[in-house]
Amino acid sequence: MERSYEEAIRCLNSRKASPKTNLDDMRGSDDMVEWLELLGHSAEDLNGLNAIHVAGTNGKGSTCAFAASFLKAHGDNTGYPRKIGLYTSPHINNIRERIRINGEPISKEHFAMRFFEVWDKLPGQATPTLDIPRYLQLLALLSFHVFIEETVDVAIYETHLGGEFDATNIIRTPLATAITPITMDHVSLLGPTIQRIAWNKAGIFKSGILAFSTLQEPEVVTVLEQRAAEKGAMLEFVDVDTTLPTNAAALKPKVQRMNCSLALAVVRAWLSIMAPEGQSTMEDTITRGIEQFSCPGRYQQINEGNCQWFLDGAHNESSLRYAVEWFAQTATENQRNTVTSTRILIFSQFSTRDGTRLLRSIAESLRDKNIQMQYVIFTTYDERRDGHTRIDRNLKKRFSPEVQEHYAETWGNLDPAATVLCERTIEGALERAREIGDQNTGIQALVTGSLHLVSGALYLLESDYLA
Repeated sequence: MERSYEEAIRCLNSRKASPKTNLDDMRGSDDMVEWLELLGHSAEDLNGLNAIHVAGTNGKGSTCAFAASFLKAHGDNTGYPRKIGLYTSPHINNIRERIRINGEPISKEHFAMRFFEVWDKLPGQATPTLDIPRYLQLLALLSFHVFIEETVDVAIYETHLGGEFDATNIIRTPLATAITPITMDHVSLLGPTIQRIAWNKAGIFKSGILAFSTLQEPEVVTVLEQRAAEKGAMLEFVDVDTTLPTNAAALKPKVQRMNCSLALAVVRAWLSIMAPEGQSTMEDTITRGIEQFSCPGRYQQINEGNCQWFLDGAHNESSLRYAVEWFAQTATENQRNTVTSTRILIFSQFSTRDGTRLLRSIAESLRDKNIQMQYVIFTTYDERRDGHTRIDRNLKKRFSPEVQEHYAETWGNLDPAATVLCERTIEGALERAREIGDQNTGIQALVTGSLHLVSGALYLLESDYLA
């Protein structure tokens, strides 16, 4: 077998199964310890990663990225930690973004080498006693292998889904755990109630280990406190840190101040345990950590001629409200002249989520902020008109013309004043928006509804393909 990066991606993609309808079929933690041992690693090796483990509904990726950025800044300033591992999902541009060391995705060569070290030692066919790892399980195993072999000083892990049965939840002794805001999402797998979702997320709590959470709804607080007591975790709720800089661009979205505050609390706790004596203070590195923060596809703005693109991968009701709030504030501040730019919503969502409810959430939030979208473009997850697909973008055919038409009809009822359009590809949606901008005084376009949509839009906007 060829040992190239492309072949590694093909092997990985071969393990991507169809979405399951219940958690029993999606238990990612099953067999993980046995597979890890086949790789020559033990649970004690995972303890040596000095991990920070993060679960929640919204803001997990941003919280992990803030934590990694703070630790990198502290390491640059003091010499420790030297190597920071970061595991997040999903990826925006390429699969290697999910496994980072010191903020950089591992190289294609490194990915391929470590992947085949894992692939060759794991079963290729299921037996009555041992299954074969699926896509996300394989990625988690690969990340464990990479971070152990590269002897990172700390590994920051974002859960895939839930917490209790997540593939990442075989780390028995992390140094700290964190819970971001919990809302109704993945209800068919983790619900049906917010309490049950919270129960699953709190599955990452460990006995004797510090646990942090953002402020939560009362019913979520009750569950988290119960789970912490059951597991013997020391739980602390974190409010927005009032010492954070007020003018930092990364903290302009209100929700990012919350994510940053949680990350800061976790990192301070981690340093109090691990940093050499006298080197645990962070006051000199907080500003630099915020300045170096990067989380593509979340509250990201790209200016291109007369087009202002506002991209956020929000895909549930609460996160979409935050995205609209950010768009309303930033678009108004960025208005170039007294003539209002034409405003456009570009939306796509093809999953088990209730897309109609998501659209209602957007429409209500726009009305609350007194923002009128003159055009709404519904598109898909398919990037290009010529059908070319990047090897890192393994999306099964999810497009449904019936769903797209239903979205168009729904928005027509929600806002009859808007012009509603449908485009078969993300390329087509972006080009249509550009055409509208050329015919008017420019555009301000909010691209949201799915990380798959935002991923494709970013790829096209940041490459020369549409230039």
